[in-house]
Amino acid sequence: MTSRSESSTGRGDRPGQRPLDDVDRRLLASLTEDARASAAELARRVGMSAPAVRERIARLEETGVIRGYRLDVDPAALGLPVTAWVRVRPGPGQLPRIADLAARLPEVSECHRVSGEDCFLLKVHAPSIAAMEDLLDRFLLHGQTNSSFVVSTPVPPRPPSPG
Repeated sequence: MTSRSESSTGRGDRPGQRPLDDVDRRLLASLTEDARASAAELARRVGMSAPAVRERIARLEETGVIRGYRLDVDPAALGLPVTAWVRVRPGPGQLPRIADLAARLPEVSECHRVSGEDCFLLKVHAPSIAAMEDLLDRFLLHGQTNSSFVVSTPVPPRPPSPG
């Protein structure tokens, strides 16, 4: 779930925006570590007052640096222990149908338009291999699929680090 202003291009365009300073970077690092930290706790970590921290965070939200706050739920805890990355190469005229199908299926947690031979990269979750097969068959109506099942996640998802 995203909130507030998400860049219309999705590319983080920030025309005329001042660069991030050290305090912004430390705030982002602290929020990455614990997005639920209070303004008082964040203020302690970065050496500022809580009102100043709230103002900084509001500015980072308004300018689109912070696009939202998300809940991280374990798919296996929801009965979806099988995860796969699926590359989809649409058939002629099928490109919009793939994006529409991905948006409608709750098993699809991510859908990216990518360059290369395949046009889409999806992250999908299912309760079993058989259910994953049924899910993939729905995409096969519109193109070719190539799947890679997740065996483990040695580096969990994380936001990019503010360099």
